[in-house]
Amino acid sequence: MAHSSFPYYTLGTIVHGLGRGGKELGCPTANFDENAVAKLPSSIYQGVYYGWAKLLIPDDNQVYKMVTSVGTNPFYNGEKKTMETHILHKFTKDFYGETVKIVLLGEIRKMTTFNSASELVDAIQNDISIANNKLDSEECRQYLTGPFFQ
Repeated sequence: MAHSSFPYYTLGTIVHGLGRGGKELGCPTANFDENAVAKLPSSIYQGVYYGWAKLLIPDDNQVYKMVTSVGTNPFYNGEKKTMETHILHKFTKDFYGETVKIVLLGEIRKMTTFNSASELVDAIQNDISIANNKLDSEECRQYLTGPFFQ
């Protein structure tokens, strides 16, 4: 039986990214610190994944649906591997310096490049839709009550 990378549990500190997610693409992301990216297993490489996220902040005990992009962002000719999580929730503030915990449950698609920013935005919206549907399953919901998020 092939070994699966999922579920993959990790946490990291939210750092400043390049500011494209929220501003250019309408999809704000929590960018993980380099240490969290360096710990990723080699099997989780350039792709878009779905799972759950929890911010470790006072007065927010919620676990949210999320989509995570891992890779070099080829559309922007990136060279450095990054990990960015888009939490499917509208927040009113930034969380730089805070800790976020995530569990990756599966891959949506491989990282690819696009002909235009609007194609990329369409792909991101499709990723979010796929994640939303997958995370409604009992198989995915079981991770909400596990010890990792308690």
